[in-house]
Amino acid sequence: MKWEGNRESDNVDDRRGEDGGGGGGGFGLGGRSIGIGTIVIALIGSAVFGINPLTMLNMLSGGGGGQVPQQQAPARQAPANDRQTHFVRTVLADTEDVWTEVFKARGASYVKPRLVIYSGQTATDCGRGQSASGPFYCPADQKVYIDLSFYALMQQRFGVTGEFAQAYVIAHEVGHHVQQQLGISDKVQRARDSASERQSNALSVKLELQADCFAGVWAFHGNQARAILETGDVESALKAATAIGDDALQRQSQGRVVPDSFTHGTSEQRARWFSKGLQSGQVEQCDTFGARQL
Repeated sequence: MKWEGNRESDNVDDRRGEDGGGGGGGFGLGGRSIGIGTIVIALIGSAVFGINPLTMLNMLSGGGGGQVPQQQAPARQAPANDRQTHFVRTVLADTEDVWTEVFKARGASYVKPRLVIYSGQTATDCGRGQSASGPFYCPADQKVYIDLSFYALMQQRFGVTGEFAQAYVIAHEVGHHVQQQLGISDKVQRARDSASERQSNALSVKLELQADCFAGVWAFHGNQARAILETGDVESALKAATAIGDDALQRQSQGRVVPDSFTHGTSEQRARWFSKGLQSGQVEQCDTFGARQL
């Protein structure tokens, strides 16, 4: 991925080295939105603690967990010699530029999210965020949170490498912010409040697949404007999407697939919706809620 020399965002808080804010009991994202890595960590946690991964997924996705306001830690500037932080800042800036233009074309204004880099745990307006939940978006404070050690996990456990695959992770979480800006997240949350567990899971799948598609929309416009894609980049992002499909993870963790428990979508669905956004560059093509088939 070509990114060096491009604009870096100032909307980044570096909290590494801080005490993590403490307090806050359990971690439950406001609106039950969960991050791209939650299902990955559920798989690992189930192996370590002997808990059914489906039970762990419900815990991590905020089942029964309420919003817990937290005091935010002060912002810190990224170290000048930290290449990975510069990469994150650049990718965030690219999503800012793309979505600002996309919203402008639709007659709307895009409110940029902040991105928090932390290690271990940190305070959020959705409760105490921990590395165990993977990268995530908190709708209550409109911030994306990431512990950069997740990238090492992607490589070690799933063999997913490449900077564009890492950028896809950020773009997916920013996709959840776009959903918040468009009012989609609130509508889904209201529907989930009165839905059965099966129906709630189905809505979660559509929300996550749409975020994948929005990540593809970003890549389409970012590449057109700045030629960021190199040979093999798309394949690495598709490999990342495939590796964290519900069916692949369930098959690996328990040897069988339980479709009614899916919360993110199958490997094929995640790769297909990302590709759909990448090929079209159109928000309208990401209507997973109106699609006849996911």
